[in-house]
Amino acid sequence: MKKARVAADSLFGVAAASITPRTWAVQRSLTLLRVFLVASAAILLAGAVVLSSVLSSRLKGQVIDDARSSLAQYVDGVLHPQLVQHDAVAVHPQLSRQLVDELRRRPEIVTVKVWRSNGVLAWTNRARRRIGQRFEIDGSLGAALRKNESVAQIEVPDREENAVERSLGFGRLLEVYAPIEDASNHRAIGAYEIYADPKRSEHLITANKHAIWAAVTMVFLLLYLALALLVRTASRTLRRQAASLAARSAELSEAYAVLEQDALEAVATLNATVDARDPYTAGHSQRVQEIALSVARELGIEGRELDAIGHAGLFHDIGKLGVPDAILTKPAKLTEQEYELMKQHPADGAKIVAKFGRLRDAVPLIHHHHERWDGQGYPHGLAADSIPLGAAIVGLADAWDAMTTDRPYHRALDPAEAEAELRKHRGTQFAPVVVDAFFRVFERPGATDRDPVRTTQPLRVVTRTA
Repeated sequence: MKKARVAADSLFGVAAASITPRTWAVQRSLTLLRVFLVASAAILLAGAVVLSSVLSSRLKGQVIDDARSSLAQYVDGVLHPQLVQHDAVAVHPQLSRQLVDELRRRPEIVTVKVWRSNGVLAWTNRARRRIGQRFEIDGSLGAALRKNESVAQIEVPDREENAVERSLGFGRLLEVYAPIEDASNHRAIGAYEIYADPKRSEHLITANKHAIWAAVTMVFLLLYLALALLVRTASRTLRRQAASLAARSAELSEAYAVLEQDALEAVATLNATVDARDPYTAGHSQRVQEIALSVARELGIEGRELDAIGHAGLFHDIGKLGVPDAILTKPAKLTEQEYELMKQHPADGAKIVAKFGRLRDAVPLIHHHHERWDGQGYPHGLAADSIPLGAAIVGLADAWDAMTTDRPYHRALDPAEAEAELRKHRGTQFAPVVVDAFFRVFERPGATDRDPVRTTQPLRVVTRTA
């Protein structure tokens, strides 16, 4: 019997631990795949935006840099031979018209200013009245002179010095600042300030930006579609696995229910073996269960708690399997050593019953059904309300059946004597509320002289279907 019980308990663990976690894991994997797909879309979108922005910014810089280089080289090629003499910027009046004509060959050039290093405007093709005036050198012009480097940017001509360009209708200008180097190309002796129409550069920037955004969007869209296809394939596989596991789970759940019933019946058989070992206690467990259930219902107990009391009443003595027959059926008073061994049966019974999931609520009731209200019971000496109510109910039912049944060491008490014993020990051995409920059941019509709960239907091993 023990082998059957152990095998059943082992199979319970397999059924409970193998299917439910796997099904849950599959469902969780499906959820994670959806989250992954959404997160991937967000990451790819962010990546596309960042990459397109970076490429567009670099493209803009490259276009402006190319325009700067082209304009600076052209202007320097036209003006440098005429303006730079002996490492100094010098302009002859008769050269002015010639220079203007040369610059007109590049129609995008709006204004050219030639500066000396001391801030004097040496020459310009527009508003030539400013030639010879000295201005403060700052900003990009100052940087070109100090660092001997050319710079360029597209700006709105909103400064006072750009009034001429604004009057020509330019809302934006490509501004180029390039140093005029001496013969050794090591020192800036002046600088060019070139204003050009930015339309061509802006057109190139816009067209290439559109191409970049379109290309990046297409690449990332294809990546996302490929990823979505992979996720969809994985999702379908997981769904098939989930369906298969669900079917397997249903099969194992049904097998588990049958196995559990068989195991509980095996335990019931073991329990009946305890009663059968002593002819005086035949049917004892069934009667204790009936009495305990009647008292519990009188106290308004129902549901799982009622089931636990029924199971505890039926299996309260199963721990006596470990008690030798010589002690269990001894017709005389037990020795102290024998009594200590007998007192172990509640704990042993609780250990046996704890192996079965549906009986676990009954474990503390079996463990403590020999506790006393005054704390003088065993195994832990619990007292009063610290004793589980179900244990107190089973303990009274056990005591009543023991008093009203012939045993080797005493004759059965008649109902009046047993009633007197219960009243005598109310509040010492037995819980007052349990004693009172017992007598309310006892006083009802239909109770027999010996057993006040014969009209009660006993609780079977399987008590509820839901």
